[in-house]
Amino acid sequence: MSSDTESPPPPQTPVFPISTTPLPAPTPPPPSSSWLRNTSFTVDTAAINNTSSSVPHTFPESDDDEDEPEAPKAEASKTYELVEEEDEEEDRKGKKKRKRTRTGGGDGKEKLGFVLGKRSGGVWGGGKESRYGGKEYCFDSRPDYDNLAFGSLYRFNVSRYKPLDSGSKWEPGYQSYSRSRRKASVSEQELDIDAVDDTVRSSGRYWSGKYSAIERHKNLKRIRIIVPQKSKRVLLDDFIPLSNEDSHDGSVLDNMVVEESWEDEVLRKTTEFNIMTREHPRSVRAWLDFAEFQDKVAAMQPQKGARVQILEKKISILKKAVELNPGEEDLLLALLKAYQGRGNSDLLMAEWEKVLKQNSQSIKLWTEFTDMVLREFSIFKVSEQRRMYAHAIRSLSAACSKQRQGYWASDPPLQDSAAVELELGLVDMFISLCRFEWQAGYRELATALFQAEIEYSLFSPTLQLTEHNKQRLFEHFWNSNGPRVGEEGALGWSTWLEKAEEQRQKAIREISAQENEGGGWTGWFTLTKKEQNLAESENVADASMDLEETVDASENEDQMQVDDDEALLKMMGIDMDAEASVDIKDSTIWGKWSEEETMRDNDQWLPLHPRSGASHGREAIDEEVEEQFSRVVLFEDVSEYVFSLSSTLAKVSLVTQFVDFFGGQIWHCISTNSTTWSQKILSLEGLPYSTLQDLKRVHDSLVRGSTTSGISWDLLFPCLHDDSKKRDVMSFLRDAILLCLSAFPGNYHLKGAALIAEEQSIMVRSNAAAFSATPCQSLAKRLLKSDRQDLLLSGVYARREAAFGNHDRARKVFDMTLSSISQLPQESLSNVSILYFWYAEMELAMRSSGEAASLSRVLHILHCLGCGTAYSPYKCHPSSVQLLKAHQGFKEQLKTVRASWASGVFHDSSVALICSASLFEELSAGFTAGIAVLSEFLVTVLPETRRGSYHMEFLLNYYLTVVERHHDLAGMRKLFSCISHGLQIYPFNPQLFRLLLDVCSAHIVPNKLRQFLDGHFQKNPSVIALLFALSFELSKGGLQSRIHGLFERALAVEQLHTSVLLWRCYIAYEADVVGNLSAAKRIYFRAIHACPWSKKLWLDGFLKLNGILTPKELSDLQEVMRDKELNLRTDIFEILLKQDLDLD
Repeated sequence: MSSDTESPPPPQTPVFPISTTPLPAPTPPPPSSSWLRNTSFTVDTAAINNTSSSVPHTFPESDDDEDEPEAPKAEASKTYELVEEEDEEEDRKGKKKRKRTRTGGGDGKEKLGFVLGKRSGGVWGGGKESRYGGKEYCFDSRPDYDNLAFGSLYRFNVSRYKPLDSGSKWEPGYQSYSRSRRKASVSEQELDIDAVDDTVRSSGRYWSGKYSAIERHKNLKRIRIIVPQKSKRVLLDDFIPLSNEDSHDGSVLDNMVVEESWEDEVLRKTTEFNIMTREHPRSVRAWLDFAEFQDKVAAMQPQKGARVQILEKKISILKKAVELNPGEEDLLLALLKAYQGRGNSDLLMAEWEKVLKQNSQSIKLWTEFTDMVLREFSIFKVSEQRRMYAHAIRSLSAACSKQRQGYWASDPPLQDSAAVELELGLVDMFISLCRFEWQAGYRELATALFQAEIEYSLFSPTLQLTEHNKQRLFEHFWNSNGPRVGEEGALGWSTWLEKAEEQRQKAIREISAQENEGGGWTGWFTLTKKEQNLAESENVADASMDLEETVDASENEDQMQVDDDEALLKMMGIDMDAEASVDIKDSTIWGKWSEEETMRDNDQWLPLHPRSGASHGREAIDEEVEEQFSRVVLFEDVSEYVFSLSSTLAKVSLVTQFVDFFGGQIWHCISTNSTTWSQKILSLEGLPYSTLQDLKRVHDSLVRGSTTSGISWDLLFPCLHDDSKKRDVMSFLRDAILLCLSAFPGNYHLKGAALIAEEQSIMVRSNAAAFSATPCQSLAKRLLKSDRQDLLLSGVYARREAAFGNHDRARKVFDMTLSSISQLPQESLSNVSILYFWYAEMELAMRSSGEAASLSRVLHILHCLGCGTAYSPYKCHPSSVQLLKAHQGFKEQLKTVRASWASGVFHDSSVALICSASLFEELSAGFTAGIAVLSEFLVTVLPETRRGSYHMEFLLNYYLTVVERHHDLAGMRKLFSCISHGLQIYPFNPQLFRLLLDVCSAHIVPNKLRQFLDGHFQKNPSVIALLFALSFELSKGGLQSRIHGLFERALAVEQLHTSVLLWRCYIAYEADVVGNLSAAKRIYFRAIHACPWSKKLWLDGFLKLNGILTPKELSDLQEVMRDKELNLRTDIFEILLKQDLDLD
């Protein structure tokens, strides 16, 4: 097209529909407020419809050669000039000039100008004598992506939206979005936002106030493209259609374009939902989507009254859904959450009570109910929360008893999976109660609850008793002076009862023997009624006189004690009669109080016995401690929370979570997808040992591989260091596990936890270098003497020797155990594959230490397992014939495993056999053959079964370990793909996050890794994902905006908002890393409002923020803690007294 000729403009059509009802115009600002005269604030919304109707719409011209802007001429001055947009006429002239430039005309500046266009390479944009050798324009290798120089959005970096011509038809080749725009009205100009005045700035771009008002207007017609659904006809495999019906590729020709406003969309979707729920009333998903759509409608309503009406409509929809689908937990929870939006707590509690009465067996409803009461700051109190837990445990226990009576009636007794799941949920509810008591400061009560439940469920007498009689018998045991679980000399309730009965019978026999030896008249005679009354009156008088004397003496003694204390306090300047609460003017006093409170919490965790006032097996308790009746846990304190368990899985879950609760290291036989795991992580104040080690390993690895100095781990996570590894706690845990082994003699996980607890209890008071042998050696030998046929106990002990560094001794134990297998009965050999696998793993780990024969040793061990021959200690590398026999042997054994897995039966031994076969193939045939064995079994299980099985999760972790070991052969793309696929199945697995950051971070661009972590967190928000993302950011220097964004996005999620761990980490980051105490103070107040039950969280404010919180604020915080009934052990007078004594 020539520059002199110009085609006539096309007809103009309105972009937005014309509304007959104008919008109300805002009140104009007063003349004095000149700073509000920007048109973006004073836009006339009444003129929106008129402006929309008068906007011309231009059709594009079919021109293949796109106009390129001309470089602006250099100016003589050095001042900064805003970049302006050239007119189309000047662009056409510039086209001819560029042609002359290509032929050699023009100077070098013009040659450079046509390449860069009209935007300068940098923000200097100046004249001839700029910073780069006098050139007007330069190549910008580091552009201003964040628009820092311009101070606003820049059009080259922002997507531009063009109005769509609704009157035109969608035809092939039709360009609906123009490439270049002609001059139009002010609302259609596309000038540079930095080069225009305030009028164009407010009305020329789509983010302006005018277009924002148009976008929010309900009558705005929006484009909706309807894609036709694919045919759902089922065709035969040998049928060949004559016409290619699916030949079209989903282009615009197959779609239908519809314009509809927001009101039209609401009407359309409401009609669709009504039809769907009427035709499919049992579809829970349809009802939930209908209810969620009401939230979207309510968000578009500016008036509160309209939003309340829509909320009532949502409640009526969910009521109808519950009526048609009674017992559906998701619908009931959605309805109760909608009731919560009314803001009436009394009505909400009444609705919850009504729902729970009708669904008393629902674990999910009881869990949500207790969590709801726990989160409500206004109604939260410790006593009220205990009452709710008591209702939940009694209801679930009654449901378990009813199901237990049903399967006991069968012959032989059977137990279905529903009963087992119900008992597992009851155990989870009990663990939640214990964790609540521990975090609220009642640590003795939490420990006593564990002791009572383990005694009541695992060591109950084998007597046919009703639940009421069983509790009466247990009360006798609890109130006695007998040692309980975890205390030295504990025997268990049933054994204690047998010994008590033997002692009683022995005492009766001794008394009867003495009576028989005496013979004759014993001096007994019958009193008359008058004499009985006279004796009783004399006894009562004597007793009353003694009581009065005792009371008078105690009162005098107490009065003297009070007088002495008051005199002592007055000498120190403290007047008890002045005020009940002391006005403390120094914030450091409250800091010392919180330190003393924390120390006492850590020390006073074991309950005292009601009679003696002392606990068994610990340090001597003096007379002053006997007066601490708050540490005595009576039977009335635990009677409402104990219950009976019948399934072995529930009992094992109770003991396993008990060990984990007190900081022991034990293998969890649950998947990370289970509700037990997720509830445990969300309710923790500190992380488990294994996850903590993974985080430290990742952080250290990233810091070593980074050029910048990362933020120290201890600065951000001082709150994660749990002090439960003390000697007394580990001794208590070791004794409890050893007692529980009498109920589960074959559980090697508990035996390993006992050995680790023994190590920690010894190494806390001594240095590890002082031991020449493993600290748990004596305990392991003692356990092996009691059962010499326990193969897995020998393997557990050998692994502890290897972990301590005694590899030769570990080999000796493994060789001796495997050599004695042939002499054991066949029923003892079911878990022999686990022993072989442990031995092979130990030898493979020693490969990194430089041992040349480690791979040969591994092949020798696995060859013996595959061939099924008797084991002999390693002498030489196995021959090719032996390796071939082992290969065939593994194939035959895996056939049996494949058949059992097809029927849904999983065992630890089968997983160990699969991993052993994979390792054998990896070392003998190569990496590909090894992972092929694992892949075969990973795909044979159904997806739902795979997600809930911890066996499959272990197999996936091992698969990724193999890929990591050979990542140079597999490639980082293969490893990253495997990890991302694994996170889709197990999104909360810490091992997968560790592999992702530990290995892939060195080969992946940090921004891509951040995008992956953010996308994963958006789909599956979890505490684990956030902590690993924080570890990555800290290793890169800790960009504050990024870390703030991570914390805020996590705490905005409803299920993570009550995570004490996240709040404590956030406060520690602001106070200790950033040093912004004002921000830490704001976060602290948000935290205690979200988690009012956590005493540690309350004390963090006293410890970290006493420099910014006033003494009055700290005193008020302590009063709120008392109102919430948190357990406070230290009086502020003790700190004042101690401070004055220190000064003296």
